[in-house]
Amino acid sequence: MILHHGTGPEFTEVTVKAAVDACRERKIKRLVVASTTGTTARAAHAAVKGGDVQLVVVTHNTGFGEEGEQKFPAELRAELEAGGTRVLTGTMVFRSLGRAIRDKTGGDQETLVASALRVLGEGTKVCAEIAMMAADAGLVPPEDVLCVAGTGRGADTAAVVRAVPSNKFFDLKIRAYVAKPYEF
Repeated sequence: MILHHGTGPEFTEVTVKAAVDACRERKIKRLVVASTTGTTARAAHAAVKGGDVQLVVVTHNTGFGEEGEQKFPAELRAELEAGGTRVLTGTMVFRSLGRAIRDKTGGDQETLVASALRVLGEGTKVCAEIAMMAADAGLVPPEDVLCVAGTGRGADTAAVVRAVPSNKFFDLKIRAYVAKPYEF
């Protein structure tokens, strides 16, 4: 396992490479990566190109920042999809209706679960979330996938996750880390 002593985009390349290597070593067929602006998606696409690992990229939902805005570039989405990569833009499991309720009333279950997962790191929370989002969309079956995510920008966490749809959250398993920041 790679243990980073920090977070951020400078860890993207080594995290993605470790994740792809782990997919091949463990015979995991699918790599699911979080990507907001496309940087991590580009790195993962290059790493799996011509290989035996199917890439699924999960973006923020449209309107995550500004109403009607999609931060993931449309031209990159088209390029990735033309190369066989699946790109999912969907509602974030830990942000959806519960977020609206929290913003209005001050509390919800999704925020509690997300906060509990953040005890293991922001990347761990996002790995769990994107595994469920990809399963919800039917892009991955309920099996082990390798998830890549990060803290803010870039990728610093890679984990083997048993993907399940969000309504089966308690069946989700974080089986092993391939890369993770050492958090103080």
